This record gives sequence, C-alpha cells and structure tokens, in this order.
Amino acid sequence: MAHRLLSTARKLERLLWNGVKRGNIDRNLLKRNLTLLQAPGVVNLETVLQQWRVFCQRPPKGFEKFFKPGGGTQGTKSAKPSVKETKDAPKESQLPPPSKGAAGPQPSKPSGASKPYDKWSFGMFGSQSRSGGSGGKAFGDGGEREREMWIIIGLVGTVTLLGTLAYYEMGYKEIAWKEFVNNYLAKGIVEKLEVVNKKWVRVRLMSGNTVDGSSVLWFNIGSVDSFERNLENAQIDMNVEPPNFVPVIYKTELEAASITGILPTLLIIGFLIYMMRRSAEVMGARGRKGGGLFGGVMESTAKLINSNDIGVRFKDVAGCEEAKLEIMEFVNFLKNPQQYIDLGAKIPKGAMLTGPPGTGKTLLAKATAGEANVPFITVSGSEFLEMFVGVGPSRVRDMFSMARKHAPCILFIDEIDAVGRKRGGRSFGGHSEQENTLNQLLVEMDGFNSTTNVVVLAATNRVDILDKALLRPGRFDRQIFVPAPDIKGRASIFKVHLQQLKTDLDKMDLARKMAALTPGFTGADIANVCNEAALIAARDLSNSISMKNFEQAIERVVAGMEKKTNVLQPEEKKTVAYHEAGHAVAGWFLEYADPLLKVSIIPRGKGLGYAQYLPKEQYLYSKEQLFDRMCMTLGGRVSEELFFGRITTGAQDDLKKVTQSAYAQVVHYGMNDKVGNVSFDMPQPGEVVLEKPYSEKTAQIIDSEVRELIQRAHVHTTNLLTEHKEDVRKVAERLLKKEILSRDDMIELLGQRPFPEKSTYEQFVEGTGSFEEDTSLPEGLKEWNHPRDQHGGSKEDSNANNEDHSRKPDSVSPS
Repeated sequence: MAHRLLSTARKLERLLWNGVKRGNIDRNLLKRNLTLLQAPGVVNLETVLQQWRVFCQRPPKGFEKFFKPGGGTQGTKSAKPSVKETKDAPKESQLPPPSKGAAGPQPSKPSGASKPYDKWSFGMFGSQSRSGGSGGKAFGDGGEREREMWIIIGLVGTVTLLGTLAYYEMGYKEIAWKEFVNNYLAKGIVEKLEVVNKKWVRVRLMSGNTVDGSSVLWFNIGSVDSFERNLENAQIDMNVEPPNFVPVIYKTELEAASITGILPTLLIIGFLIYMMRRSAEVMGARGRKGGGLFGGVMESTAKLINSNDIGVRFKDVAGCEEAKLEIMEFVNFLKNPQQYIDLGAKIPKGAMLTGPPGTGKTLLAKATAGEANVPFITVSGSEFLEMFVGVGPSRVRDMFSMARKHAPCILFIDEIDAVGRKRGGRSFGGHSEQENTLNQLLVEMDGFNSTTNVVVLAATNRVDILDKALLRPGRFDRQIFVPAPDIKGRASIFKVHLQQLKTDLDKMDLARKMAALTPGFTGADIANVCNEAALIAARDLSNSISMKNFEQAIERVVAGMEKKTNVLQPEEKKTVAYHEAGHAVAGWFLEYADPLLKVSIIPRGKGLGYAQYLPKEQYLYSKEQLFDRMCMTLGGRVSEELFFGRITTGAQDDLKKVTQSAYAQVVHYGMNDKVGNVSFDMPQPGEVVLEKPYSEKTAQIIDSEVRELIQRAHVHTTNLLTEHKEDVRKVAERLLKKEILSRDDMIELLGQRPFPEKSTYEQFVEGTGSFEEDTSLPEGLKEWNHPRDQHGGSKEDSNANNEDHSRKPDSVSPS
C-alpha cells in the first residue's frame, strides 16, 4: 500500500512538472495515473470536505450557548424562530448531499447570511460577512478579532515549530566514537558524515540500514582537527584506501539549542515592544482625537455637563441673592441677546466669583449647570498644569475650541488661581509653564481669536494673587463678591437644609433661631451643622431632631468634639473653672462685650474650657468697643492672678487674640495718637516678611504703644474683676458643680445684665425693612431661562396669543 502511494506521488509530480514546462497538462494521463484515488473503498477529497462541512453545521456538545441562532443586531424575538417554522423546516442533517453532475439553479441566499459552520470553525471555509445578521461572534469584532486571530496564528506556529523539532529529534540516536568505529565504520555501512556547526557529526547510513528505527546517528566532537585525524587513522587501520574514505561534509544549521539561547533576548524585545504599544495607547488615549504618544495628554479635560445629572437648582441656593441675580443675567444674555442688543449693550465676556471659602461659589455654578438651558462646560484650574511642557496651553486651546462648537454656552473654571497667578513674581526659570498657560488663556478670552457667545465664569477665594490682565474688563468684566451670609441669608440657608431633616419643630421658627445662634457662619458651616444635628439625633436613637441636638451641633462645629474621657486633676479643673468664670463675669459687666450664651469647663477640641457668645451683626467698631473686647479676653488671665496668685499657660490663645487686636488698632486702623492716622499692611498668617513698610523708629513707637494699650486693658480688667470678685467665685463654684452654665444660670447668679442686648432673630433684623431676605427678580429677569420672541414676550406667551387670535374669527357670527 505504501509503495503504491509513493509511486503514484512520483508519477503525479513528474506529470505536473512536465505539464508546467510544456504549458498544458494531459488530463487523460493524469486520470489514468490517479487510479488509486478512484479505487473503491477509498474516500476522495471532496467527500471528506463535504463531511467536514456537515459536521461543522452544528457546534460541538457543550458549546451551544456560545453560538445562539439569529442576528447579533436583531432583537431577541426576531432571533428566535417560531415553533411552526421550526417544525416545517427540514433538518439540515437530513438534506441529501449534492450530486457531482447536479445542474440547475440553486436556491439563493442573502448576501449577508453566513454559513452555520463559520460560527465556530474559525472561518476555515471562508469568513462570514460583516454586514449580515450572523448569529454569534466568531472571535469578536474589529481590533479584538484581529488580535485574537494573531494570537491563534502565533500559538499554532509555536506548536508546529516545537512539533517539528521533536519529530526530527525522535529520529536521531546518539552514539559514542568507539561504537561508531567498531559497529558502523568497520562494517562499511556509512554513506557520509556531516559535521554540523563544528560541534557534532551526523552519520548517514547506507539505504536499507537502520538502528532501532533511526537512520540518522550522531556523536559529539571536541574539535574538527582531532576528529579528522582520528577518522583518518581509523580508516588507515582498517586498510581503506584514501580514495575510498568516507566523505565528510561541513554544514551550518539552526539548532534548537541556539533557539533556546536567544529566547530570553526575544522575550525581552517582545516585552519592550508590548510596553511601548501599551504606553502609546494609554498616553495617546486610544480612540480619541490626537493619538500618538502624547495625543491624549494634550487634550482638554473639560467636561460637558448634562443638566439631568445635576441635582442642584437655584432654589437650593440661598443667602447670596445678589450673586444669583448676576448669574441669572448671564444666562439671560445667552438666551435672549436681542433684549440687550436693542439698547446697544454687549454681552459680557465673563465673571469672576470671589469670596471666602464655603460661601457657595461652586454651588452657584452647579445650580447654573442644572438649570440653564444652554451647554455648560466645567474644568478645574489645576487640570491645566502637568509635568509635560506645552500641555497647559494646548488644553486651553482645546477647551475653547470645544466651547465654540457648543456656543452659546457657559464655561466654568473652578479654582482659577492655580493657573491665573501674577506673572514675573517668584518664577526664577523665566517663562514658566504656568505663565505660558495664563498667556494662552488671556489670548483666548480677549485677543485676535476672541470668542463670541461663550461666557466664562471663574471661581476663586484668592483674588489678590490673580494677574491684573486677567481681571481687566474685556476678559472678566464683572467681579461678583459672594460674602458670608447675614442673619437673613443664614435663615434662608437653614430653610433649604432643614427641608430634608425630620423634626417636630416648626422649621420656619427653627431657621430663625439657628440664624441668630450662628453669626459668621458660611453656607458650608450651616450645612455641616444640620448634618451634625441629624447624626447626633441618630446616635441617641431619637425619632426626630430636637433643639438640643442643633445646639450640640453648633458647639461641635465651633469648639470641636467633647472630650469627656479627658481626665483633669482637681487643681487643674479648678483653675479652668475660675479662668472661664473670669471671662464670663468680665463680659457680663462690660457694655460693648458680646452677650454670653453658654460657658463650660468640659474640654473641647484643643481647649480645656469653652465660652459661647452671641455677637451681633456689626461691620464698624469704635475704639471703646475694641477695648471692651480686649478686656473680656483678658478676664481669664486676670482671674487666675486674683484667686491663685500665679498664672498658667491656659491664657496663650487669649493673649494671641489681644496682641493681634492691639496691633491692628495701632498699625492698621490708625487708632493711636502717636502713630497717627496711617495704615500699614499687616502680614498674613504664614507670609514671610522680608522688610517692614515703616522705619525702625516707627516700629519702636508701635511696639511701645501696643504694650501700653494692652497694659491699660489689663488694669481695667483687674479693677473690674476685683469689684466683682464674689461674682467670679459664685460662677466658678457653680461651674465646678454643673460643668455647664447657660444664660439663665448666669441671670440667676448675677442678675440681669446692666446693658441692653439683642438675642432673638426679630431683635436683630428690627429696622432692616423686612424679616425675610428679598428674593424678588427685576422685570427683565422674570423669565430669565426662557427664550423670548422679538416683541419681548416669551415663546409660550406668543403661542398662547396666536391661539387666541386663531379662535376669534370662529366666534364672530356673520351679520
């Protein structure tokens, strides 16, 4: 059988070669020589392929769930055939195979349909069409499919290479030199010798000679010279004539050992190529604009906000009505520009939101994004600064290009001080990256390539460090200052935050009471107080939040957490009690001191005692008012001197406040006769002062005047507490007994305060015109978020008027 196959193959090869040379192939001779393939019982190639197609029509058992029928893009209902269609359709396995000579038209298939065996046979009989509705994916789509195809090709190639090497090595047999000489060379069955890579010798035996099924033998050699000498000597000893010596051939071949030697190098090169491609994908933001190694880094990180994703509206922003009006007007600029163009006005380029932290600058921007019917793009100022040179200006350009595409729109830059600092300050490297970014921002806002119908909003709490060119009209036309809310604004903010809280108290009265108890609080502080009150109530397993929980929340925010586990020695506790009693009594009998609300000797935060006052909303202070505040602050130190005859470190914070107040009066406010009506800038906390703005002589005068002012306050406080020494003792003893004293306890011990004071919301807002914050809108902003027609009314009104006019002719009867 094997001899017949080999002879047929040789005849076929000679026939095809001669046919190629002549230019034609003798088909009759080809058919006569291939009688083996036409013998009965032997399956031809066409039959084998047909059987393989039929076998591939159904996936193997266990893989059915990966190859569901129906189009991947169609719905589930369309992918499942009905029961009736399934019964009527003949089974594919029962269809007769097509005959060789079958003629006539075949049933046409849709061009997009794919063969069922293509789904899991990896496209062996042709790839499935991309446009068709084939069921299931063979190996994914697009790049994923191509990647998996290359992985399969690599695996198949590796397995093939390893199999080939193993096959060749299985046919080799290693022998020793003596065995070669005695068993093979002496018998004369060696056809030739092949020296491979000057390392080993392959022995080719005469045809018909095999050793254990291997026709190729091999043995190692030390060197070529010694091998040739030993081989020549062995043949001479066997009386072999030189012309009959065994031929020796030298070859250089690629060995498996050499492949394994360079395998680590190949692995390292492959790993480096993979990492380079991976880093290019990451840095180049695969699929995004730009591409390349740094394509994604150079793009802007600005985000287009969907208003449905923002849960903040203008009704949720309170306490800054003036700033809200300004923001609403900017949106009205974009929605109804004709209202301003008719009067010759130009749309402002931008507005800068400034103010202390926590006053609601970012919250205003969120409300604008949630309620404005124009595109809203937001970005942070720190996102322009990266480690790569040129990234900041490129991102600025990309951001404004994005804004122009969505014009009219609003662009919000949060914390703009990160990129808008003054140029030429402490930049020792000349043109820094931050300066280049700022220059690009200035050009984009107001330059030759100025932007139209793009309003830029920015927020910062460090407006003092911004570049002047950034703040000039034409770039940021308006600076909207968002201050800490007054008592009316705090009440409005409390109303917003109390809506979500569960309490049995009247929320209107509660908001007013809390506004009176929280002077100087910002919107963020008020939100924190409401949240802390809810947490404290939940900690006590209460069903609702009580007034006590709100008071505890205020103390938690102002003074810190209670430290009930902080153990104080009796002597230290007594010192703290008299210290706090000195503060309370001094403030009680000083006219311009703030009214006392609560005093406690329970440690909170960093302090060992705590006194809570109720300052009134006041913006101007006289010398007498500041002097009384200094005396009240020194009350604790003076009380220690009077009752213990010694002083402690507990007054350090009080002395710091007194010193700052005294220097401010002398240096900043011009309240000293010797220094005069001058004002010098005082250094900010953490700021390095290289030189003072006044002379050394003036500095000595300032220091002496500050000491004299503090000494006068100390003497005045000492006289006051000496007069009311017994009152201080009573308050201190009650504190040691109860640890917390309220305003009612102070009235019980000291009587009514001898000066009139305000403590309720109604008293604080008396004479201000109204009890609530004015939230009315001007006429031009009544419908600020709705586009108007050319006649000044909104589209809804014009549509209603058109409907009324269209109905009028129907109601008129002909005369």
